[in-house]
Amino acid sequence: MTDLVTRVAPPTAGALRRAAPALLGYAAVRAVGLLALALWSAGRDKSAYTLLTARWDALWYTRVAELGYGYEVRLANGDVHSNLAFFPLLPWLERLVHAVTPLSYADGGFVVSLLASLAAAWGIFAVADHVYGRRAGVCAVLLWAVLPVGIVQSMAYSESLFTALAAWALYAVLTGRWVTAGLLASLCGLTRPVGLAVVAATWAAGIISFVRNRSSAPTSGAPEEEHSPALRRIALGLLLAPLGTAGYVLWVGHRTGRGPLGYIDVQAGWRNGFDGGYAFARFVADKFTSLPGALAGLGLIVGVALVVWLYVVCVRQRQPLPLLVYAGVVTALALCASSYFGSKPRLLLPAFPLLLPLALALSRLRTPRSALVLGPVAVASAVYGALWLNGSGPP
Repeated sequence: MTDLVTRVAPPTAGALRRAAPALLGYAAVRAVGLLALALWSAGRDKSAYTLLTARWDALWYTRVAELGYGYEVRLANGDVHSNLAFFPLLPWLERLVHAVTPLSYADGGFVVSLLASLAAAWGIFAVADHVYGRRAGVCAVLLWAVLPVGIVQSMAYSESLFTALAAWALYAVLTGRWVTAGLLASLCGLTRPVGLAVVAATWAAGIISFVRNRSSAPTSGAPEEEHSPALRRIALGLLLAPLGTAGYVLWVGHRTGRGPLGYIDVQAGWRNGFDGGYAFARFVADKFTSLPGALAGLGLIVGVALVVWLYVVCVRQRQPLPLLVYAGVVTALALCASSYFGSKPRLLLPAFPLLLPLALALSRLRTPRSALVLGPVAVASAVYGALWLNGSGPP
């Protein structure tokens, strides 16, 4: 496993110029996806913008932004869907956009997601460039853009916002900016439950760096006073990292009167939890009761095997520890959740380190060949996204 490398990050202007090809390529792919969605939706007499901003989870976020917490839906089977399941950072930003512009809450969610998706693309580039170089960084961003469920990156969902915060938090860890990493990890914890993955990555890398700095102080010849500020920054970053997740979970527990178990109860009302993948395995097994279902089940098995294989390759390629911890936790939480099986591809969107082995391989090709690979995939992703949102869509 590679050691943490803490090269000094380039100035912002230079970093933006370096990332420009990745950001332009990402914007082009997303534009193709939005165009495909607009054309397909128009042909079915539907509003593409409504599909992006006022369906499924996007409605829950805008209700939180407009009315605050406390809304719930009681289903006929006794389940209670409470909006306390949705973390607050995206609704806060929607409310902010609505307060300072004439845009609606839903419009604000769309704007936040568009800007966050570009920030996420830049963060992914920064991480991949830091580890493997510029060409791999560009390829990593384009691979993230052309994922089959990439259209979610343009929806008023929290995936793009979370990925942006997570990518830059990991970059801060890799470059030794511990206080920044802790602050960004805390914001991740206010965005999605999987913010725990960023906290885990920050803590894993931070503890190792803290121990190394502390043990090197007596033997490096430098005065202890020179090591103390570095140790304090690491410690402060580690203390900041879990505050977002802990703060929201404790607040939900206080509001529900259930203490630390309050948020677990809220998720149980959605029939969502962590069972080690048992329910998902049963879901896949049940597909094999018919021929069409068997084909779908086989596709699910291949998809899970591909994800696991990519993670194994990441380990073999000795990715930095924070990337391995982060991708491992995101993947485990996505695959081992006990409900919303159709959401698993969407839940894996933030696990961008899994794409780095493919990006590294693609970066070794000449530009025309890599374009020949990515071009058709981008078109297929755009068509799939249009069909998906006009059909079952992401729950």
